Amino acid sequence: MMENLIPGLPEEIAVECLIRVSHQSFAQLRRVCRRWKQKLDSPLFYRLRLSAGFARSLLALTQAEHLAGVAPSQKHPSSFPAYRLTVIDPAAGEWNALPAIPGLSRGLPLFFRLASAGCKLVVVGGWDPDTLAATDSVYVYDFLAGAWRRGRPMPGPRRSFFACASSPDGRVFVAGGHDEEKNALRSAMVYDVGKDEWAPLPEMARERDECAGVIVGGMFRVLGGYSTAMQGRFGGCAESFDIGKWRWLPVEEAAMSEGESPRTSVAGDDGRVYMCRGVWVASSEAEGEGWRAVAQLPEDVRVALVMIWWKGKLVVVGTGCHGGEQAAYVLHMKQGTGSPAWLKMEVPAEYSGNVQCGCCVEI
Repeated sequence: MMENLIPGLPEEIAVECLIRVSHQSFAQLRRVCRRWKQKLDSPLFYRLRLSAGFARSLLALTQAEHLAGVAPSQKHPSSFPAYRLTVIDPAAGEWNALPAIPGLSRGLPLFFRLASAGCKLVVVGGWDPDTLAATDSVYVYDFLAGAWRRGRPMPGPRRSFFACASSPDGRVFVAGGHDEEKNALRSAMVYDVGKDEWAPLPEMARERDECAGVIVGGMFRVLGGYSTAMQGRFGGCAESFDIGKWRWLPVEEAAMSEGESPRTSVAGDDGRVYMCRGVWVASSEAEGEGWRAVAQLPEDVRVALVMIWWKGKLVVVGTGCHGGEQAAYVLHMKQGTGSPAWLKMEVPAEYSGNVQCGCCVEI
């Protein structure tokens, strides 16, 4: 006879107890017994936690290590600082560093793409910090297990600065970028995190280096970028992959302004795409309807900024000048009339390093 999850309690009551436990205790809970590990590893446990409103929304940032009083040249042999993953609980105001990936003595790859898939974070590609060569590596951090695992490598060619976005069902979509010969790419693929499998997508109509990816309305939208011939001169078009119909839609020729980098693009759960345009945060309402200014950026986050969608709000992290201290704000999207209001977040000194990218993960 199978033992109860919690002695003396019916199964459904025991599950109700477990889904209320803080995510910070999941790794310890999995070690209590085999049944608890099986329960916490089940996708049903995660769905129950979400539907019951006990999931915690965390922000994950790729951030340079900040070592007070130590010059960059003294930290590492290369001119690049080591990067780590910082996790913020914005509701509690807590900042913490994730464990380092085993075997990576120089920290995370440079310029990798970061995506969330359920209660997991996925690190895709990037550059080796020592050789500056593109990698095909994939690493997955599981918040339930409190540990990293190596994922199946990304199929070739090895690419850099590609579009990347994750869907609600735990798949990570990749498109474009450039290969090791600096040729812009049209190819695309998808990674199923649960199955640890890659599958190809049909090719895009255009080459797109330094493009951005978002998923909104059942579409994997690939914004901007440039072809091999254009080399750094951004185009204003975009392409959308219909995930349900498994095909690319016709190119949107005027999705953005010519010469505009899409790197700050982020999808909101309100069906809009948000992007920083100059000193403004703007939203794209729908295909062909252009952009609408939402709010002006605070002066101390207008350089090297990263934008993340978090529970109906926008979080921006950046500096006021190159090499300046990091600042972070939350944009509360008010309903009705009036402008959205910025709320400044306190950034601890040990988490003031440069931020390259970020995403939100539900635990």
